[in-house]
Amino acid sequence: MDAPRPSTDDVPPTADDASARDVPGDDRNETYTERMDRNWNELLQELRVTQTGAQILTGFLLTVPFQSRFGDLDDYQRGTYLVLVVMAALATILFVAPVSLHRLLFRRRLKPQLVDAGHWFARAGLVALALTLAGVTMLLFDVVLSRTAGHVVGGALLVVIAVAWLVLPQVIARRATADPDTRRV
Repeated sequence: MDAPRPSTDDVPPTADDASARDVPGDDRNETYTERMDRNWNELLQELRVTQTGAQILTGFLLTVPFQSRFGDLDDYQRGTYLVLVVMAALATILFVAPVSLHRLLFRRRLKPQLVDAGHWFARAGLVALALTLAGVTMLLFDVVLSRTAGHVVGGALLVVIAVAWLVLPQVIARRATADPDTRRV
């Protein structure tokens, strides 16, 4: 069995960035700077999708108290709703934070730090979004059917999210590591 290929996304620059080309196992033939630019652009594409979804969900949640049936919610449902508003706002903040970082760090040659921080904010935003999605679904089923139905559906959704967002990527990564010929650029 071959040893896993090292990731070239974390290879630090050398004194001469051009010498970072042709890193073993790297099919892209790009410098460290080019790699950081690509990583940043890929992160921005991911954030565009998640930002939009989080912002729409947050906006929807902000309208709920103005519905006539909101007064019928019990204390548990109102408390859950308020926690979900905070979680949705937190997800939005975390997904938008890399934009603020970029504005503040623009032209300071800190792209690797920007990519690392953006990566962290994106991951934290996904956690907040996952909890919000499961929680909103839980609350909806609680109001429409029963508290038990809400807990079951909310928990089931958390499991589906964990499988899709955590387990499946790890399985794919392990398979790719085990069989490098299956990788495609």
